[in-house]
Amino acid sequence: GGYYRPPHCFARYKSAILVAYRNQEKYLRHLLYYIHPFLQRQQLSYTIYLIQQVGTSSFNRAKLLNVGVREAMKDEEWDCLVLHDVDLVPENDYNLYICDEYYPKHMASAMDKFQYTLPYKSFFGGVSALTPEHYMKMNGFPNTYWGDGGENDDIATRIHLAGMKIVRTSPLLGRYRVMDYNEETEMQEPWKRPPSRHNTRKTWKADGMNTLQFRLLSRTKHPLYTKITVD
Repeated sequence: GGYYRPPHCFARYKSAILVAYRNQEKYLRHLLYYIHPFLQRQQLSYTIYLIQQVGTSSFNRAKLLNVGVREAMKDEEWDCLVLHDVDLVPENDYNLYICDEYYPKHMASAMDKFQYTLPYKSFFGGVSALTPEHYMKMNGFPNTYWGDGGENDDIATRIHLAGMKIVRTSPLLGRYRVMDYNEETEMQEPWKRPPSRHNTRKTWKADGMNTLQFRLLSRTKHPLYTKITVD
């Protein structure tokens, strides 16, 4: 089921790695190949969860991560929830997959796709780490973002509305490679901040973990991950 704990010591941290997923087999294989040895070198106790959406409707990354948190918390009292895009691979072993004690942590602070800088100041995409307390305090992620983009800004706003702030992993450590990123098209078409479609200030308390509805279709343990399939 993608569960590991160090055989020769007591792990100081327990982290759930949550990956929202739909039909990205090649990326998944690459991620699993790199991430297991990476996490084991950090001597963490961890489980990798793959949350898969069925059907043909638009992908809803934010809601899938809410589902992942709900299901993962049934297994263990996790210290940290690491929310991970399937196409990102960490480059630096000292980028520790543990939470900040006080605030939500943005870990992918330097992606090769953005020339290892932040695309804009409030960016919270890629890989982030929150304690279960942080996650519930901001009512999780919005359930209403269908299709790509926008939800990361909503989440950054939620963090501030819940009385917290974003801390970031140093760009020297928070370096990530984006798989299959095409440098030529990226140079021609610079990445744009997606327009916000929601009034987060009004909706964050009524759209999130407290209104999460889904149908759990299956929960299966594969050698390298636990797969949660939902409608």
